[in-house]
Order: sequence, then structure tokens, then C-alpha cells
Amino acid sequence: MKFFRRRKPPSDSLLFMHGEHSSVARLRDHGEREVFDEWIAETQRAPDGKPSQFLGVSVKPSRLKLAAIVFLGAFLLFGAKAAHLQIINGEEYRELAEGNRVRLELVPSHRGIIYDRNQRALSENAPAFRLTASMRNLPKGEHEQTVLFTRLSELTGAPIAEFFSNAAEGKDHPDESVILLDEIAYDTAIRLMIEERSFPGIHVESSTKRLYITDAIPTLSHILGYTGRINAEEYDALRATGYRLIDDVGKSGVEKTYEAELRGTYGRQVEEVDALGRELNIITKEDPIDGANLQLSIDANLTAKIEEVLTKRIGPGGRASVIVTDPSNGEIIALVSWPSFNSNSFSGGIDTETYQALLDDPNNPLFNRAIAGELPSGSTFKPIVAAAALVEGLVDRNTSFLSVGGLQVGPYFFKDWKAGGHGITNVTRALAESINTFFYYIGGGYAQFTGLGVEKIVSYAARFGFGSELGVDLPGEADGFLPNKRWKEEAKGERWYIGDTYNLSIGQGDLLVTPLQIAMMTSVFANGGTLYKPHVAHAFLQNGTERLIEPEVISEHVVDQDAIDIVREGLRETVLSGSGRRLQSLPVTAAGKTGTAQWSNSHPTHAWFTGFAPYESPELTITIIVEEGGGGDVICVPIAEEILQWWFTQFNVAPPPVVVEPETPTTSVDSPLDGQNADG
Repeated sequence: MKFFRRRKPPSDSLLFMHGEHSSVARLRDHGEREVFDEWIAETQRAPDGKPSQFLGVSVKPSRLKLAAIVFLGAFLLFGAKAAHLQIINGEEYRELAEGNRVRLELVPSHRGIIYDRNQRALSENAPAFRLTASMRNLPKGEHEQTVLFTRLSELTGAPIAEFFSNAAEGKDHPDESVILLDEIAYDTAIRLMIEERSFPGIHVESSTKRLYITDAIPTLSHILGYTGRINAEEYDALRATGYRLIDDVGKSGVEKTYEAELRGTYGRQVEEVDALGRELNIITKEDPIDGANLQLSIDANLTAKIEEVLTKRIGPGGRASVIVTDPSNGEIIALVSWPSFNSNSFSGGIDTETYQALLDDPNNPLFNRAIAGELPSGSTFKPIVAAAALVEGLVDRNTSFLSVGGLQVGPYFFKDWKAGGHGITNVTRALAESINTFFYYIGGGYAQFTGLGVEKIVSYAARFGFGSELGVDLPGEADGFLPNKRWKEEAKGERWYIGDTYNLSIGQGDLLVTPLQIAMMTSVFANGGTLYKPHVAHAFLQNGTERLIEPEVISEHVVDQDAIDIVREGLRETVLSGSGRRLQSLPVTAAGKTGTAQWSNSHPTHAWFTGFAPYESPELTITIIVEEGGGGDVICVPIAEEILQWWFTQFNVAPPPVVVEPETPTTSVDSPLDGQNADG
């Protein structure tokens, strides 16, 4: 470094040499004045040997400015960062710091119990234990996890791979917990609890396993459903409402429909934890509110009886649906889909072998055919066509047509089920004996008589709830199908023919219905004209109070009362002189309609029966379909008889008045002819 002498040399007291004044000070302090003066003289010379006129530093001013700017910039940068951390994001970082000290835990509520209409418990919560891991506190390194999981494997007997696999499920949710091992035995849970504090992020949690009565009554499974581990889609939809990654949710049946009510409200517990996430003490706690108990309108004893009858009549290999309803409010008393499965197999997870066996079963026991099966209705559709013709004024109770065995339309002959025909027939007799010719007339018309036509038939069917979901409180309901001209032209590229209208008039062709739709149609005729929304839930029970599920009316006056009354008479005649005469053995009066629906040229017909009892003041309706069962009067009426006999005997109902049958009752023989509906 170079030094220069000022124009007026400063005194010793003003002398300052940047970077070397400490050495000068030492020289002066030691009294080495002579050496000091000589050194000063040397340093005050310019490069040419002459005395310098200035004393200063040889750094350029621009460099000093640059250094100052850099220093100031660095200062401002660090200052801004500090302000961002402490002022703008200060609260967030304080919360993070606090989160390392305290932890919020949700306290699960007890799931509500499901009961039948007679307060018989259909579900229970069995105590259970499970091992969970907090992803935040779980060791991150593979080696550390291996050490931890090896020890857990030694204590539980579960393979290490299972722990790694389950822990991987939480990799996208670092603030959540995952279940490492479910349904731990009691003694194993105790051992884990003893060593729990030495396992970072590991917790033994008390839980419950949902069990059902379906070991004894399997067909309740389609109604009850089951609970299972929440999946990714469900978690994304429900996490905002307080669900955890380790929670169970309703997967099907009323468990799914009424998930919110059955689940209850989780409590909250704030815990102080150490650096490894281990609980030190509880700071605050808010108790959970248990879920409401759910009482169904379903009668478990009746359901068991229906299973018994189906086992005897069609066997475990058959396919059938039986629905019993209360026509006064839309409540479902029994809803049987046969065959079925066992909800307990799914509760908490089903093993691969059992699940595959259910999938491979050709009768598809997982399918709730009572509400989702879509089939041709056969003659059970005829009451709607009759009611429509009565309302439209096409016929009255006395209007008659001659049945000679069918109708000839050009080269086509639309047969009746009885060779030679039924003779002169009116609407009530046509319903009782299921005379196709009468419905060809009123549906499609013939000669000089103009029938309803496809548009009106479809319109009236829609009034009764066909072609759309009825809104039953169970997942998976189908809507059936009502064909029309436009659909056929677009879907099949064909025009609508008169034969299509004839087929629709007797419940054949492309028409598809669900057993539930037939059941609710029957309720309309039973109760005098009101279509209710079907439901299986009756009331919620919580804290000693009962909250009833109020009936919902879809349509208060589906058709005119006069039409209802005349159709009811025809349904009564079915039991008195038609295909349902076997039901005269019941302790109450009954009415109904059989049906035989052809759907394949190589398979047997579907068999139907739908009816209600007592006739004068109906208490229930019953709808039965046996897939590929043959004739409705052959298989379904005996099933209905046995079920209704049992039901009304339970209540000691007085026998109906004696009815004198006609001297020459009309016989009923099922005989499908060339794709036309034939039923007795």
C-alpha cells in the first residue's frame, strides 16, 4: 500500500495509515522514534523519489461506491428476508413451531346401531385394536424404517413387507396417519402398548369392527350394506368434513346412504408431544358425539321367512326378488334379492378368494336385483294400460270386446294365450284372466276402434314411476326403460309398428321395469291413487328421542279414483276366479296380478306376481319375480301364499268372509305363444 504526503503535513496526532496503524503504534509505544521517523520519510516519497504532496489511500472512489452499494444491498436483502419470515409469515412459522410441540387428534365417535322395525339389532360394534403410524413422525430413512418395522414384525408376527406397503399409502399425505396393521389381537395390542413409547410415530388405537346379523339372514346384506376403509376418492371428497385416512365409511346399503347420521361427530384432543411425536400429556379434550341409531322399516323375521320359502321353492341356485311394502306410506317391510352375500365378509376388508368366488358366481349375488334388475314386466303392466284407457274414456267397466284367440293385422297374427279365445270380455275379466286381446284393442286399437297409442301408454306409465328412479334410500337403483317411436328410429333405425304398440300393451317388447317399480305401482292401486317414494329407513334414535322419517309423496293422484276402483275389482277377480285363486286360502282377502314375461327364445320365461291384502283396507303389498321361473301362477302365487299366510297368522287376523265361487270357474294355463305374453 502506498502513502502520500498532504500539502500541509499533519501533526503526529492526526497521522493515520490505513491498515498499518497498529504497527506504527507499537513502534511509538516502544520509543523507537528514530526508526519511526525514517520509516515515515520513506513512505512519503512518490514513485519518482520526490517527496509526496498527499497522504491517502489509492482505492478509486468508484470502487468505494460499488462496495457501499453491495453492502447496502446485502443489508436490505437480509432485512427484507427477516421481515418476510417474522412479519409476513410469522404466524405460519409460529404455528409450525407450535405443531412440533402440540398435536391435534380426532377422537372417533361410536357408529350408530341399525335396528329392524321390531327393535331387533341388525348390526353391532365389536371392540378391536389397530396399529397406526403418524407419517410426520415416522422415520424417513429406509434403514431406520427397516429397524422399526423389523421390531414390529417380531411383536406382531406380520411380515415386514406389509408394514412397508401400508406405510407407502400415506406418502402423499404427510400430515395424516396410516394403518400399519388392522384387527390386532388383544394380547398383541397390550405388548405393543408397553413398547409404544420407544417407537417413533407409532400408536396403538382402540377401534371397532362392524358386524351384522347377516350370518343368519344373508339377504339383509343388500339393505344394510357394509363399511370399509376409506379410499382415495372418498377421502378427497370427505376430508374437509373431518375424515381421516384411517377411517371406515359406509360402502353400500343404508351404511352408505346414512353415513353422516350413523357416523356421528368426532371429538378433538390437543396433546403435548415430544420431538418424536410421543404423547406427553393432554392439553384440552372435546368429547365425540356418537352417531344416531337407525331403525328400519324392514322386518327381519319376515325376511328370514322369505328366505326359507325361496330355499324350498326355487333352491339356492335360483334368482328371485321379493318386495313387501306398506302402501300407506311407502315403507319397505321386506326387500329380498336372491341369492345374496354376507356383509360380514366385507366388513373391514374381504379376502381375495372369497371376493373372486362371488364375482364368478353366475347368479351374481352381489347384484341387488330387487332395485337394480331391469326385466320385461309381462302382464303385471296391464293394470296401467287398463287405468289409462278408463281415464281417457276409451272404455268403461261395461265395454266389451270379443276374444277369438288373437288379432290379424295384415300378414301378422297377434295371439292370445288361450287358443280359441275367451269370448266376450270386459276390463275386469281381462285383468283377472290376463286376456291379451282386450289389451291389444285398448292399447293399439283395431279396426274402427282407436286405442291409446304408444305416447299415451308411455305417459301413463311414467305417472306410475316407470322409466325413472323412484328415489329409494339405497344406492344402485335402476330406472328401467320406456320405449317410444323416436328411440326406436334412432337406436334401431326402424319405424314404430302397430305390433310394437301391441307388445307394449301387454308388457312385452322393449319395455324394462324393476321389481321395485312394480311394487310401487301396486301400492298406488292398493292405497287409492298415491305414489309414495319408497324407503327402508323408519326413524333415527338418539339421546332418548325419536326422529321419524316422514313419507314423501311423488304423486298424490296418479289417476282418477274411478279408474283405480275398477282396476282394483279386476285384481280382486284374479283371486276369486283367475290365476290367483290359490290365495283364497289366506286368512284375509287378497287381490293381485300374475305375469309371465318372455325374453328369450332359448330360456324359460320370467314369472311374476304382484298383489295386496287385505283387499278392503290393504296393509301390505307383495311383489315377486322368479327369473326363468316359468308361469307366474305356477311358481310365484304359491310363494306369495306361503309368505302371506305366515304374516297374517302372526297377527291373528280374523278370516275373511266365505266367498262362493262361480260354478264353472275359468281355468288358467300358461302357454307362451310366438313371443307373445302368456300368463294365467
